[in-house]
Amino acid sequence: MANRVLDPIDRISEILFGLFMVLSFTGTLSVATAGEKEVREMLVAAIGCNIAWGFVDGVMYVLRSLVTRARQHRLWNMVVAEKQPEVAHGLIADEIGGLVAALDKPVLERTRQWILAQPGGTVPPARLRGRDFTGALAVFLLVFASTFPPVLPFMIFDDLHRAMRVSAGLAIAMMFVCGFQWARFAGLRPWRAGLIMVVLGVAVELVIIALGG
Repeated sequence: MANRVLDPIDRISEILFGLFMVLSFTGTLSVATAGEKEVREMLVAAIGCNIAWGFVDGVMYVLRSLVTRARQHRLWNMVVAEKQPEVAHGLIADEIGGLVAALDKPVLERTRQWILAQPGGTVPPARLRGRDFTGALAVFLLVFASTFPPVLPFMIFDDLHRAMRVSAGLAIAMMFVCGFQWARFAGLRPWRAGLIMVVLGVAVELVIIALGG
């Protein structure tokens, strides 16, 4: 997993984000009133929206990576510069989080000594890397690609009612798979998580549509 550009949580989150965005357009169509013109406008709007938000999310990924790297560099320097071991232990403990409860003071001190023994530049100043842009591209493609399963039925079927039912079915299937994969990554029950994701996804989408999507 260390060599992956995006971890499973990031990948699934981007897919769900793109899915919710496109459903906020498809969910507003009315079988009774929508014609070919309305369907075409919906398709253009949905695809355009996810292109725009895929780009924005990609930019935010680059910025988030840069800020995370800057914070790591600052923390490392603070531990190295700190003269009081107890304060340095606190900095290390805050970074580790809840798992620090399993570590005693000698372990934290060995960690501090290990950091002090490392050569300068072990954690370099924050700079943009090629991997950041690769990750941004992956984010964009995931958001953009998630557009097509829900909108494809509108390109295939002339019957709007059938297109909407197939689109909804594909969206539900995507939500289930996302929940299933999330649970596998977290060590939970995949089938139950998949069903919960469907329920939550439908609820979130109803809220989005109710608020004007």
